[in-house]
Amino acid sequence: MSEAPVVPHVSPAIEPHTPPHTPNSAFAPLREPLFRILWIAAVISYIGTWMQRIGAAWLMTQLTTSPLLVGLVQGSAGLPAFLFMLPAGALADMMDRRKLLLYTQWWMVFAALGLGILTVMHLTTPWLLIFFTFLLGIGAVLNDPAWQAVTPEVARPEQHAAAVALNSAAFNVARAVGPAFAGVVVATSGSGAAFLINAASFFGVILFLYRWKRPRMPRAVSVNLPGDMMSSIAAGIRHASSSRHVKSVLIRSVAFSSCGVAYLSLLPLVCQPYKATGFGLLWAFFGIGALSGAVALSHLRKHFSIDTVVAAAIGLFALMTAALGRAPNFAALGAVTFLAGMAWIVILASLNVTAQTMCPPAMRARAISLYLLVLQGGMALGATVWGAIASRIGISTALLAAALALVLGLALVPRHRLVADSTLTPGTMPAD
Repeated sequence: MSEAPVVPHVSPAIEPHTPPHTPNSAFAPLREPLFRILWIAAVISYIGTWMQRIGAAWLMTQLTTSPLLVGLVQGSAGLPAFLFMLPAGALADMMDRRKLLLYTQWWMVFAALGLGILTVMHLTTPWLLIFFTFLLGIGAVLNDPAWQAVTPEVARPEQHAAAVALNSAAFNVARAVGPAFAGVVVATSGSGAAFLINAASFFGVILFLYRWKRPRMPRAVSVNLPGDMMSSIAAGIRHASSSRHVKSVLIRSVAFSSCGVAYLSLLPLVCQPYKATGFGLLWAFFGIGALSGAVALSHLRKHFSIDTVVAAAIGLFALMTAALGRAPNFAALGAVTFLAGMAWIVILASLNVTAQTMCPPAMRARAISLYLLVLQGGMALGATVWGAIASRIGISTALLAAALALVLGLALVPRHRLVADSTLTPGTMPAD
């Protein structure tokens, strides 16, 4: 199935009034009403997502002391990525993305609402909590490729890189605010209240999607599931295997994510002397650093190639990973975490931009689903491996080993260069 180039159009209520030649700065996309409304709605939704995560983790510790069941809460949230990410990318290329996003948003509303009601009524059991967490994970996975694929439709081509960085920063702003907010809500009203707030947090995005008048495709396309879906997935995989640019993005993504995740997975252990309050503050530092990195990325891209920017950011992140296990006090730990957040967002936003521009529009969501599968798969595998390594050789030594692995991964740069052009118009691609 192919999709014609899409020209964004919105209802008069949210029609952009920005002049055609808005300066290409880090915050330029926020000057456009369309992107700004969606970005604010996304921040609210992400805060709800973080409240859901904190509430679910805390509730399970209240329901059982089994380490297996406590671990399954996180596992049930991550498992859908391995099961449904590729079909999600195919669906986002086969269906109208606006409609698909509405379906997934309502799916998550009802899943969060159901869990919230059961929890308020004290009817939630460990397995019910795992089941509803799994349902929310399915909704998030089906949502992600379509969500990222519409970014070029709600931001000007010359502002694409800045828009992607701001989207990533939105998640990290929520990462700083959400857990702290969740702690207050859970302490005063219980986990059920956090789940109900998460259900309500989706309505900003839903309202935006209802008001966004995305043009219909020029011809009706009959979708025959699952046959068309399997063909669509196979076509996406064939394209990835034959495109040098796609393979480079995937290889570079897994090389970074599998080693870079050591920082995030071992951070809670490093923070043990500072208790939950210190851990929350460090996440805030990481989120603020990510927002600063999003601002810096727009300026860096004007003066350096994407390969240079990513390589420098990986070098900084590697240095902060090594420093994490050797910070002498909380102030030093906060500075390290802030810089790590900056580097993290520069790397992931750059990879994300590359993933979104490495394929024609009709193939974009499938390419993004492959990128997300590789990225999240690398993180899941890396977190397990580095956790096991840390249990054998110690946290500080494991972090140093992860930092060295990140530096060694830079050897991939000459053979697998990243090619991303945020000024590409729909339907144009750099030659392979």
